[in-house]
Amino acid sequence: MVVLKSKADLEAMRVAGRISAQALKLGGESIAAGMTTKELDRIIHRFIVASGAVPSFLGYNGFPASACISVNNEVIHGIPSDRVMKEGDIVSIDVGATIGGFHGDNAATFPVGKISESAQKLLDVTKQSLYEAIKAAKPGARIGDIGSTVQQYCEKHGYGVVREYVGHGIGSHMHEAPDVPNYGVAGRGTRLLPGMTICIEPMINEKGAGIKVLSDGWTVVTASGGLSAHFEHAIAITDDGPVILTLP
Repeated sequence: MVVLKSKADLEAMRVAGRISAQALKLGGESIAAGMTTKELDRIIHRFIVASGAVPSFLGYNGFPASACISVNNEVIHGIPSDRVMKEGDIVSIDVGATIGGFHGDNAATFPVGKISESAQKLLDVTKQSLYEAIKAAKPGARIGDIGSTVQQYCEKHGYGVVREYVGHGIGSHMHEAPDVPNYGVAGRGTRLLPGMTICIEPMINEKGAGIKVLSDGWTVVTASGGLSAHFEHAIAITDDGPVILTLP
C-alpha cells in the first residue's frame, strides 16, 4: 500500500534526507587512494551518529555496516572491508539515516583520483539519467514514465540497465510501496500523487545488464566484469512537481 505523507511528514523526511545527503557528501570527499572501504564506512557512521540519527542500513536484514560501498564492477550492496581503494577506481556509496521516525536514502558513484574517460562517461550518463527521471516524476505521471526515462537515456548511450534491483517508496520504513524500476513503458504503472515519497536509483552497467550475487549473499557484481555506476535521490511528489529530499 502506498502511504501518502502529510506536510509535517515531509518536513521530517527533509531532516532525515539532509543528514543522509551530508553523510554521502562527506563520504565522497573523504575517498582517497590507499584508504580501505571499511575506513570510509567508519567516517560515514561517525557522522550519522554525531548528527543524532541512526544508520538505516546497519543491521538491516543482517547487513553489517552503515554504508554500502561498491567498487568498480560491484553494482550495489558492497560490504565495507579491508579492500584498498586505488587511483582510477570508481566507488559507489549508498547511505541512509533515520531520525524522527523517518528515513533518508541516497547514493552516488565517485572517482578515486583520475579515472578513465570511459568511466567518467558512465558516471555522467548515470547521474544525468537520475535527474531526467526526477523531471519525469510529475503529479499525475506514472511509475512507468520514470523507468522509461532512465532506460531510454542510458540505452541510447549503449549501457545496460539492471532489472533485478529497483528503486522504492520510502518513509517510516526504508522500503515501502511502490517499486520504482529503472526500465518500463511510459504511461504504465502506479500513478504519482502528491504526498508520495520515492527513491529513484539508476543502477547502470558499462557492458550489458547482467548481474550476479557473490557468495557473501550481499555484493552484486556485473556479469560481464565491466564497471557499474549507481546514483539515487529520495524525492517527494508535490502539487508543484518533484522535490528532492536528499540535499545536503
